[in-house]
Amino acid sequence: MKVTLERKNTEYLLEAKGVSGNTVMVDHSGMETVQGVSPMELLLMGVGSCSAIDIIHILKKQRQEITSYKVEVDGERYLLDDSMPFNSMHVKVILEGEIDDQKAQKAADLSFEKYCSVSKSFDKQVKISWEVIVK
Repeated sequence: MKVTLERKNTEYLLEAKGVSGNTVMVDHSGMETVQGVSPMELLLMGVGSCSAIDIIHILKKQRQEITSYKVEVDGERYLLDDSMPFNSMHVKVILEGEIDDQKAQKAADLSFEKYCSVSKSFDKQVKISWEVIVK
């Protein structure tokens, strides 16, 4: 897997591109005008989107009808020397549709405990918790 980043202005704005050719704009969150997401936001987005793909895939295989899918990822950071890494993340999955509560919870458990490569990448250092709400 490989990504490339190219600077797009005279400050910190970067265009990140994956092998698919799709791009994401990344910027320094301390700028007066922020034109992209911060690298730390990208990490939270990675956890949320990886688990979303797993959960949707599992529920679709179980013929659960999802009419709305939303995920909120909150990250707690701490000061470590001159950096501020995450020490925990909490993921809230909010589903609507004809979905069995227990199947939704099991899908989330499987994602975070077994399938999601992004959250598994943090396994040793970042505590990730999750909850599932079916409306």
